[in-house]
Amino acid sequence: MTNALFAIYFTIALALAFDYVNGFHDAANSIATVVSTRVLSPRLAVMWAAFFNFVAFLVFGTDVANAIAKDVVEQNVLSVGMIFAGLLGAIIWNLVTFYMGLPSSSSHALVGGMAGAAIAKAGFDSLISEGFRKITIFIVLSPLIGLALGFTLMVIIQWSTVKVTNVNLANRVFRRLQLASAAAYSLGHGANDAQKTMGIILALLISANKLGVNEEVPLWVVLAAHSAIALGTLSGGWRIVKTMGSKITRLQPQGGVAAETAGALTLFATSMAGIPVSTTHTITGAIVGVGSARRINAVRWNVATRVVWAWVLTIPAAGLMAALTYYILSWVS
Repeated sequence: MTNALFAIYFTIALALAFDYVNGFHDAANSIATVVSTRVLSPRLAVMWAAFFNFVAFLVFGTDVANAIAKDVVEQNVLSVGMIFAGLLGAIIWNLVTFYMGLPSSSSHALVGGMAGAAIAKAGFDSLISEGFRKITIFIVLSPLIGLALGFTLMVIIQWSTVKVTNVNLANRVFRRLQLASAAAYSLGHGANDAQKTMGIILALLISANKLGVNEEVPLWVVLAAHSAIALGTLSGGWRIVKTMGSKITRLQPQGGVAAETAGALTLFATSMAGIPVSTTHTITGAIVGVGSARRINAVRWNVATRVVWAWVLTIPAAGLMAALTYYILSWVS
C-alpha cells in the first residue's frame, strides 16, 4: 500500500471517528427530553435514537453531503492533509466541550475545522463565500426557528388541553406521543449530521481523483456514515443530556413533544433543502421556546447564556485548532 493510499484510508477512518464522536456528543439532542420526562430510561432512549439515526438514509437524499463537499472550500484547495487537519480540529473541540458538558455544535465544529485548515493552507480566498455565508446565517436562524416552532406548538398544546381535568391521562397520552416525536427528531438528526461526514468523505475522494465532481455519494459511504453515528449515539453522554433536558428548563411530556416536534420539522426542512444546520442549536432553541411559552422565568437564562457562548466560540476555536494541526503537519512532513 502506498503512502498516499494509506493517508486516504486513514482520513476516511478519522471522518467516521468524527461521525461516531458526533453521535455520542449529540445523542443528548435526540434523547434529552425523552429522558428528562422519564418516558424512557437513558439506555432505552439511546437505543431508540440510534435506530432512527441509522434508517434516516432510507428517507432523505444526500443534498447536505454535497453542500459540505462542494460549497464550503474551493475544490482546488482540498487535499488529504487539509481535510485531515480540519477533522482533527473538529474532534478536539468536540471532546473539549463534551468534557465540559456543553452542548456545542458538532456540525459547526466541522465547518470551522475545515475552514481553519483551508485558510491555513491557502488564505481566506480558499473559502466559498456564498456557501460559508449560508451556513453562518443558519447558525442564527436554526435556533430561532426552533424557538418559534417550540413556542407555537407549546401554546397550541396548552390551549387544547386547558379544559382537561384528568392530568394523569393527559400525561400518559403525551408520553406515548413523545416516543413518536423523539423518533422523528432522531430521524432528522441522522439525516442532517450523518450527511456531513458523507460530505467530508466525498470531498476526500474527489480531491484524490477517486470520484468525479458530479458523481453521487457511493452507497458504502452512506451506510458507513449512518452506522458510525448510530453507534456513537449508543454511547451517548449523560453530561449533556442533563444540561439539555433539565438545566435549561424542566420539561413535562407535553413540552417534550413540542420541543422534539419543533426540532424535527426544522431538520426535515433543512435536510431536504440541502442546508447543513446544527441539531444542537435547533433543539436548544426549541426547548427555550417551550419554556418561554410556560413563563419567561421558567428558562434558566444563565445556563442558556453559557450554551450560547459555546456556540459562538465553536467555529473560531475549531478553526484555530485545525489551522495549528495543519501547520504542524506541514512542518513535520
